[in-house]
Amino acid sequence: MSIGDLLSIITFVSDSLGLSGTLANIVNTVVYAVLIAILIVVFDYLFGWLERKTIAKIQARHGPTYVGTYGILQNLADFVKLLAKEHVVPKNADKYLFLGTIPMMLSISIFLILLLPFAPTLIESNIGLGMLVVFVLLSFMPLVIFVNGFASGNKFAGISAQRSVIMLASYEIPLLLVLAAVGALAGSYNIASIISAQNNYWFAVMMPIGFVIFFIAMLAEVERPPFDMREADNELIAGWLTDVSAPYYTLALFLDYSRMFLGSLLIVILFLGGWNGPLLPPIVWLLLKCFIVAFFIIVIRATTVRMRIDKLLRFGWIWLMPLALLNLIITYLIFIR
Repeated sequence: MSIGDLLSIITFVSDSLGLSGTLANIVNTVVYAVLIAILIVVFDYLFGWLERKTIAKIQARHGPTYVGTYGILQNLADFVKLLAKEHVVPKNADKYLFLGTIPMMLSISIFLILLLPFAPTLIESNIGLGMLVVFVLLSFMPLVIFVNGFASGNKFAGISAQRSVIMLASYEIPLLLVLAAVGALAGSYNIASIISAQNNYWFAVMMPIGFVIFFIAMLAEVERPPFDMREADNELIAGWLTDVSAPYYTLALFLDYSRMFLGSLLIVILFLGGWNGPLLPPIVWLLLKCFIVAFFIIVIRATTVRMRIDKLLRFGWIWLMPLALLNLIITYLIFIR
């Protein structure tokens, strides 16, 4: 589907209903949100299948094979199987907090994806400080994880939630310092302006140190290996998700891949030129780059070991933060002064 087709669908819905003005804008926004939500579901599904096949290939296994061509329907079969299992809430859990945190995290992730433009003509929200808004909302994730861990009534889930929050806090500061450098380089925190500033050169080329720091910190932000403190198998089982039942764990898996999609989008928009590229439509370039970034994230999972919590925190505070400050200073001295 091309961008023109997408815009035609949105316009057709409002025109066919005979809407105009504010009401038409609301309908257009809702239709756009539904279409992007469908896109998120499709990409999350493909990410899950790609991860299983890639890791299997690296580890000399077959991965999903029998259910569908190349095992493409295996995730759907697993999804149906998990939903068919009994949904149980722990006796000692705070039921409403325990059941509300994962949907809240998923809602935040999807909302943040909706804030990001997929093409020059697909910008539903053109906020002047759009990227700052994205990272402010992203910073709520550790709080929700903390609430979920303690709402479960399980001390191991509580310990894991603390570990996740401590880790995320240590990596969010370098993340924001790199974002400050990107905003200074682009002259704006508007997302479309940041992409337009990379028409000639990607920011990954102009500040490679910042790109590497952001990539590492984003891995920690979305809790991907080697920063998956939640799933320290030999210590905490499934971390703050230890007590969730199968249907809820399905939602948690969807949350993980949505966060990976969001992280890939942010890396592409801030450092890899966003939708900029020749010949192909802008939205195709954006999604293609996201797939490439996601592939590298998967390869890192298959080829690295989990870091110990003390080394992980030391790496964030002792190495990444000074390097992020150095990147900000170098960016100012070379490109802005």
